[in-house]
Amino acid sequence: MSCVNNDGGSSNNEFDQNVLVMRHGDRMDNFDTTWVKTAARPWDPPLFEAGKTRAFNVGKYFKTQLDFPIHRVFVSPFLRCIQTAAEVMNGLCSDDAGDDFSKVKVSIEYGLCEMLIREAIRPELAPKDGNFDFNLSELEAMLPVGTVDHTVERIYSEMPRWEETVLGCRSRYEQVIQALADKYPTENLLLVTHGEGVGTSVSTLKKDAVVYEVNYCAYSHAKRHIVLAENGSFDAGSFDLVTASNETGIHWILNNTADGV
Repeated sequence: MSCVNNDGGSSNNEFDQNVLVMRHGDRMDNFDTTWVKTAARPWDPPLFEAGKTRAFNVGKYFKTQLDFPIHRVFVSPFLRCIQTAAEVMNGLCSDDAGDDFSKVKVSIEYGLCEMLIREAIRPELAPKDGNFDFNLSELEAMLPVGTVDHTVERIYSEMPRWEETVLGCRSRYEQVIQALADKYPTENLLLVTHGEGVGTSVSTLKKDAVVYEVNYCAYSHAKRHIVLAENGSFDAGSFDLVTASNETGIHWILNNTADGV
């Protein structure tokens, strides 16, 4: 049984592209305050057990409630995001007959990483040399077997530099989300990132929106219409924000009036 078998389109050359942008699950250091004292990488906490369960359940929700398939997953290299992506994919692609990951691929994207600023990572916990080093082979081994696409060329070939600006981080998220969508216009995407990335996915499409809270595993859903030409080129409409509300874990206000409910 496939993850989701509705193609979500109206024809072979005209269809909607869907992009979900999701925050990771519950992080260990927010529930076990002693963890950081002995951690080798205190800036890169894993998921708390409840976070794994939450991510798995969101994957099951996607499987039953979405009317389109998720073809491709892109994930921040931070451990909590890798673990979240793995659990979402487990929930998305499992059933009584067993797991079938044959129709979903996953890749690590540096551009979806945490904001590398002191507002997000305390300087005393950050690497002293500013080098956020990740062992990609070890991280990819945590993802479901056979799902990692090694042919993908990353939007960010290396990690951003430590001490970005807040505006710079938001610009990075906006650029990466758009670039990934344009790179895979015939596929529906799930991007597993951090709270600010999810917030940016909302404020980019609702210019007057102020996102003030993004829950664990909260997600936004945007879509646009794609028309493919015979030569492989495509015309794309603008993205419309389909869902970003209290129900999906994102809280925002517009013109000082509560919205997103």
